[in-house]
Amino acid sequence: MFGRAIAAACMVASPMLCGLSPAAGSSTQSGIAAIYSYRGGKTASGETSRPDGLTAAHRTLPFGTMVRVTNRRNGRSVVVRVNDRGPYGRGRVIDVTPAAAGRLGFSGLTPVSLDIVER
Repeated sequence: MFGRAIAAACMVASPMLCGLSPAAGSSTQSGIAAIYSYRGGKTASGETSRPDGLTAAHRTLPFGTMVRVTNRRNGRSVVVRVNDRGPYGRGRVIDVTPAAAGRLGFSGLTPVSLDIVER
């Protein structure tokens, strides 16, 4: 019982520490998104990198978290799965694959907002 309570508290506290509300669908983190990709390398989660996948790198969200990324310039959004760590550039909150960037309608950098869809 005690172990479950600690695990539940950690799941609630972790998003708060990274600037995201624990409530799914609440947009509380914004910043800059960038495109990243390297074919065939390993991500921090151990998966093989796939530039054509809808995945992303985030500094603190747990692997497997589904995040809606919305391009604040054009309103387009895509749901990606966190499977890597980063970005480490100043002001950047997420790195997305070229496939996700294509759906968002940007190349290079763009301002975005992030919503947790599912853990």
